[in-house]
Amino acid sequence: MKPNNIIRQSFDKKTEFDDLAASLIIDLANKSINKKGFFSIVLCGGGTPKAIYSKLSNADTDWSAWHIYFGDERCLPINHPDRNNLMVHESWLVKSDIPSSQIFPIPGEVGNIKAAEQYEEILSKVEQFDLVLLGFGEDGHIASLFPGHLWDEDRLVIPVFDAPKPPSERVSLTIKSLSNTKDVIFLVAGKNKAKAFSLWDETNTTPASLISATNTVRILIFDIS
Repeated sequence: MKPNNIIRQSFDKKTEFDDLAASLIIDLANKSINKKGFFSIVLCGGGTPKAIYSKLSNADTDWSAWHIYFGDERCLPINHPDRNNLMVHESWLVKSDIPSSQIFPIPGEVGNIKAAEQYEEILSKVEQFDLVLLGFGEDGHIASLFPGHLWDEDRLVIPVFDAPKPPSERVSLTIKSLSNTKDVIFLVAGKNKAKAFSLWDETNTTPASLISATNTVRILIFDIS
């Protein structure tokens, strides 16, 4: 891992992991809103952030100033239970007052090529994100960028055709997009992540090692040893 602007914190309890993540997100949001009037965040999917999103439902913040984006999506029907945006909607967004016009799901249902083009058009209007949340897969993937795969870094958003995890067709923001942010929070949880995390820690050869931020890259860790 790059030594500059990295903060790493480990937790013995999942509740502490979730509580701090939610607290950090709200703190960054409120500071951004107070400073410039809005807050833009890129969300990750998977099981790890679900409890964090639920906690955000009760936050003291100006929801009308939030702008929600997604780091990746699976090319599945719009109401499929494995869709990232559906999980986020059910665990958090349906309980908040964020204007629907400020929530930007990736339209994976239209196919990965078309969805990537449409989402790239949306992201081209974003100067810089305030916060990017990233999970970390057991194989070391982030968003839908998988180790050993090549992707076009001239793009902001790419179609993914051969993901080793189903479904094989996905849409993902690139390293370029994910690093166009003031802050990053990695959410790393589960013993099945230990091997990939060690590879990230020791070799700097994983997609995660390519991520940067203007301010801080914070890595929150639970139960990987």
